[in-house]
Amino acid sequence: MLRSPFLYFIFFLFLLSCKEKTTSNLTPNTVKKEAKRFRNQGIKNLETKNFNNAFYNFNKSKIAFETLKDSINVIYNLIQMASIQQINGDYYGSKETLTETLPYITKKDVYSASVNNFFGIADKELSIFDDAIYYYKAAIKDCTDSLYVQSPLNNIAAVYIQQKKYDKAIEILESILNKEIINDSSLQETKARVTDNLGYAYFKNGRNEKGLTLMIESLNLRNQIDDVYGTIETYLHLAEYYSETDAKKSNQYAELAYQNATKLNSIDERLEALSFLMTNTTDNHRAYAQKYVFLNDSIIKVRNNFKNKFAKIKYDSKKEKDENQKLRLEKAENLVAIKEAEKDKIILFATLIAVLFLGVYLRNRYKHKARLVEITTAYDTETRIAKDIHDGLANDVFHAITYTQTQPLTIDSNKENLLQKLDDIYSRVRGISRENNDIDTGPNFPKNLKEMFSTYNSSQTNVIINGVEKINWESVEDLKKIAIQRVLHELMVNMKKHSEAPVVSIKFNTNSNSLLIDYSDNGKGCEKSKIIKNGLQNMENRILSNKGTITFETEPDKGFKVKITMPK
Repeated sequence: MLRSPFLYFIFFLFLLSCKEKTTSNLTPNTVKKEAKRFRNQGIKNLETKNFNNAFYNFNKSKIAFETLKDSINVIYNLIQMASIQQINGDYYGSKETLTETLPYITKKDVYSASVNNFFGIADKELSIFDDAIYYYKAAIKDCTDSLYVQSPLNNIAAVYIQQKKYDKAIEILESILNKEIINDSSLQETKARVTDNLGYAYFKNGRNEKGLTLMIESLNLRNQIDDVYGTIETYLHLAEYYSETDAKKSNQYAELAYQNATKLNSIDERLEALSFLMTNTTDNHRAYAQKYVFLNDSIIKVRNNFKNKFAKIKYDSKKEKDENQKLRLEKAENLVAIKEAEKDKIILFATLIAVLFLGVYLRNRYKHKARLVEITTAYDTETRIAKDIHDGLANDVFHAITYTQTQPLTIDSNKENLLQKLDDIYSRVRGISRENNDIDTGPNFPKNLKEMFSTYNSSQTNVIINGVEKINWESVEDLKKIAIQRVLHELMVNMKKHSEAPVVSIKFNTNSNSLLIDYSDNGKGCEKSKIIKNGLQNMENRILSNKGTITFETEPDKGFKVKITMPK
């Protein structure tokens, strides 16, 4: 049924009047109520571990408080957002969020101390230990309440333990426990944590009996105050304590840690507990290994998903804020124009504005949708590879630039050296590209496998591959192909980082039942007891989960050998 254009115009004026009323209601008190509502909802979401919604609501609250110039609440919301990112393993993202607080911090107080403490936690988890200690010390300087000083002090000691500076850690932890304030009822969790860390530091420093006594004391205190999450750490420390002397006791504590970590859905602690159970157990080794691989792969996917979601929430909010501000300005201009117009022309002008607005809106909406698809696609890709590029190539590119600024390129040897540097950077870029691509298990699998090896060929390293074409890859299951390529890639990365081998050989062979792979290099090698510490445990877990076997042979200065047998 046809409708009169006048009816559309009346409807437009109705919408305009509704919009006027809504806008007029956005007083500071209204905005403040909305900001508090979003903040309180974010707190509820965080308590129920609904991290996506919590992050969204804290971000909305932050934006609202920004319009009110309420610095304290802006900082509070940003700290909560950074905390959520750290819970989900997005430590680089959390540092970006914490950086947003800096323009709002005007004095040293509990908020500036908290920001510095979270900066320290992020750098500790990223193994940037010196920066972590710097931020923890800054947090201590900013603390106005002696109750809050104990946490960053304990964090500094925890970093020293990771750096194997046990004497320094012990000195700090003992000083905390010697203070009367540590017996305050509000600091019992901190006291248990400090006691556990002190016992662990004594144990790692060779004073086993005193270390054990303190760890047991911490466990009793944590059970007494019902600190279930804290008991996980103590159980893991005790599992490590007994791992060399009493495998049964080590397993018991590892199992308790695993149970509590499972109850609290704490993936990192579950993985650590499984590593002890795999090491101490022979009967269920394969089952524990399969659980370990499954959990490890799952948490990587989940955390990457969280990182992308957090970044998109911030991006969408900023975009919405900019668009709303633009619409408010356009609307204000239109209202001024209407008020200044003659009374007898109001209807005509309003009609023209309505038609023009509708046409512009429809056109911009179409263009916006198309552009949003492009931005989203590009954003997802950039987020996935940004960290690899930042970590892997930034220093090399900087050194190449510095080289061009400090060395005369008119000299042939300098020019060749620069070209070699650029060629190495190019090869690493190709390696990062392949590493982030999905593994093609189809007919191109052997070709892609050889191309992966070729990226590690350089003037310093000669990679020799034999027998790839001999294998009937179509008879090998896709999951086993994926495991093989991942393990071989990890071997090549390990060689590049640690071995510095001039020659690397990879031989493929087969018999009626199995696929055989022999890897060898003539690099530095290492003590066989240190293999797991060098990050090769993931390889063993992947092979075992596919019912295969993997053995390592190495000695210092005698190269590195790996034999892999995989059933077809």
